[in-house]
Amino acid sequence: MSLSVPHHVCIKFSGSKNSKVSFSASYLKTNTGRVFAALSVDEGVSNCIPAAPILLPEGSWQQIPGGVTAAKGFKAAGMYGGLRAVGKKPDLALVTCDVDAVSAGTFTANVVAAAPVLYCKEALAKSATARAVLINAGQANAATGDAGYQDVIECSHALAKLLQLQPYQVLIESTGVIGKRIKKEPLLKSLPDLVNLLSPTVQGADSAAVAITTTDLVSKSVAIESEVGGTPVRIGGMAKGSGMIHPNMATMLGVITTDALVTSEVWREMVRVAVNRSFNQITVDGDTSTNDCVIALASGLSGANKISSLDNSDAEHLQACLDAVMQGLAKSIAWDGEGATCLIEVKVSGADTEAEAAKVARSVASSSLTKAAAYGRDPNWGRIACAAGYAGIPFNPNKLRISLGDSLLMENGQPLPFDREAASNYLRAAGEKHGTVVIEISIGDGPGSGQAWGCDLSYDYVKINAEYTT
Repeated sequence: MSLSVPHHVCIKFSGSKNSKVSFSASYLKTNTGRVFAALSVDEGVSNCIPAAPILLPEGSWQQIPGGVTAAKGFKAAGMYGGLRAVGKKPDLALVTCDVDAVSAGTFTANVVAAAPVLYCKEALAKSATARAVLINAGQANAATGDAGYQDVIECSHALAKLLQLQPYQVLIESTGVIGKRIKKEPLLKSLPDLVNLLSPTVQGADSAAVAITTTDLVSKSVAIESEVGGTPVRIGGMAKGSGMIHPNMATMLGVITTDALVTSEVWREMVRVAVNRSFNQITVDGDTSTNDCVIALASGLSGANKISSLDNSDAEHLQACLDAVMQGLAKSIAWDGEGATCLIEVKVSGADTEAEAAKVARSVASSSLTKAAAYGRDPNWGRIACAAGYAGIPFNPNKLRISLGDSLLMENGQPLPFDREAASNYLRAAGEKHGTVVIEISIGDGPGSGQAWGCDLSYDYVKINAEYTT
């Protein structure tokens, strides 16, 4: 059954004659009880999943269709290659660029880094450009030793031969069960078909975004357009992640594309800054993955002037656009946290620096007690104050201010009387529609502000992860 909903969405439910679906202009609810704000899933993707809500910050850009293929010069594809242990959801994705794209990457700080992470680090150190990113779902290829690394080498060489590229121009990302090597034979056998499916269309981008998911209940894909120096520039991206989210660099997996013309040094710094403001500020469960990896490619085909310095208005605007795309994807990951019923957004102000504010925000978003209280619809603000206090950032507790939605809970370090029932209803309403809970904290009079995103902690998180491999 296919159902068309606003925002150019077509959700396909395969093999089911009795699926019940209700929807409004903003939300779609299936008979599973999960609520989705649907944006774009192509009807041609069999066994597909709905699209996540893309919660872009406001700014001088507009959201457009296309994901990783919105920017000039990029193609993408996704297909089922037989790598998943269960089901036939697409499990291989490919993103390519028609020209040598300026490349950047951020990677997990986990010492037990996966073989594809090690490979990509070496490739980016060797070359300032890349042409392709191959992603598999099903096996993480982490903690697999020399044999796992050799699998990556063989896959990159095979794809490079098909695309007539040098092997170091092909980057690899993997996600799935740790300790499992890539199912190399099915992957290699699927590569010719995957290459033939490459397309610069929205459908190509959507199929790739679905193919990289694992326990995700929704795919994450977004693109924006804005004028940089008077010329339209596009930035798109896709990401995956639902559990094992507590990155120390990026998210589980992500690919960002743009047609901006930018030097390697500037692009790599922009990507580092944007990751710190987005993927480094999300948490679901406190576990930093072995495979965290974000690859960002810039084709330079927009026709805009080259950005060769960070110290000008064009660079500042491109940075803001990049921040927006990554933050939109990052929030979608937290929204889709395993077992979650709501997104938690923590805004901190009054710190001495942006980094200090960000650290306090992440501490609160990571607090298991705060997350559990949100799920229980309990406005227990003491847990918020506690998590802010142990963040490791010194501040005067007499200047602490905390609010939950419209409810002011603490001012100048003093607890305030508040309508507990109204605050609880605020949490309940957010959970019922899979909405957003906003926590605002001020820790002083400084200029620094920052944000972090997480989700509530439900019983279902334990159910999902207690039997992950069984």
